[in-house]
Amino acid sequence: MKFLCVYKPAKEEGAPPTQEDFTKMGAFIEEMTKTGKLIATEGCMPSANGARLRLSNGKFAVVDGPFTESKELIAGFALLETESKDEAIELSKRFLEVAGDGETEIRQIYEQGDVCVGSAPGVHQQHAQVALK
Repeated sequence: MKFLCVYKPAKEEGAPPTQEDFTKMGAFIEEMTKTGKLIATEGCMPSANGARLRLSNGKFAVVDGPFTESKELIAGFALLETESKDEAIELSKRFLEVAGDGETEIRQIYEQGDVCVGSAPGVHQQHAQVALK
């Protein structure tokens, strides 16, 4: 099973991570990569460098950062390969112990052969076709 884990810090900090932060996170990433559980991970620069794009009624709106709602800020992500959602949760707990206060949203990724329980007819096929491209 694959899971996308999106990290949202308790607050956005203006300063980049310290060398000590990089060292602790680097050791954790190395361990998780060696076990085969971590497929990919990256951290995001401050929201001041970003933008949000929205499409509504055929019109695009672009809002440049910084963004003020810290609960909506994404600081990074990880793509995990685990045996279960419970295992993804346990690995995310370990990540938060290294990264610090915040939350991680964990979302399972569609894979070939997955069945969408409760979705409208044809929706799973559309997701599967997009995922396979």
